[in-house]
Amino acid sequence: MSAETLGVLLAIRLRSGIKMGGEMEYALRTLRLGRRFHAVLLPKKPEIIGMLRKVKDLVTWGEPSLEKLALLLERRGRIVGVGRLDGVALRKLGYGSVEEIAREILEGRISPKELYKKGLKPVFRLHPPKGGFKGSVKKPYGSGGELGYRGRGIDELIEKMS
Repeated sequence: MSAETLGVLLAIRLRSGIKMGGEMEYALRTLRLGRRFHAVLLPKKPEIIGMLRKVKDLVTWGEPSLEKLALLLERRGRIVGVGRLDGVALRKLGYGSVEEIAREILEGRISPKELYKKGLKPVFRLHPPKGGFKGSVKKPYGSGGELGYRGRGIDELIEKMS
């Protein structure tokens, strides 16, 4: 991994932003989180973390595990003009399996931006969580809610939403 990139983050928008400020709207647009239940892979950089902290009342984020990232790519990953990540789409990206793509992303050998340039759609459109949220979508994750930074706790949410 390069010195700038420390890993990868998965951010999921959980709330709509009616009457939000211009700075928050700009940060969400920059992060590609335009709608509820949209998720994006982001490089773990100080600039990105700063934007996520600015919109912490609308989104949750954390570091996904290899298994859950592969699950997300398999179920919700789409290729421009092809569709789902199946054999044809994987060949277009130049990979043999979804697990191989997930491993490359987590080990820092390929950035999400490079995958987007190859044709992977940058936004994962998720379902609402099966069984609902554990906590309130108006409180931070540490206080019995769902918003803000959750670290590896994002895996549980990926499982429920993909």
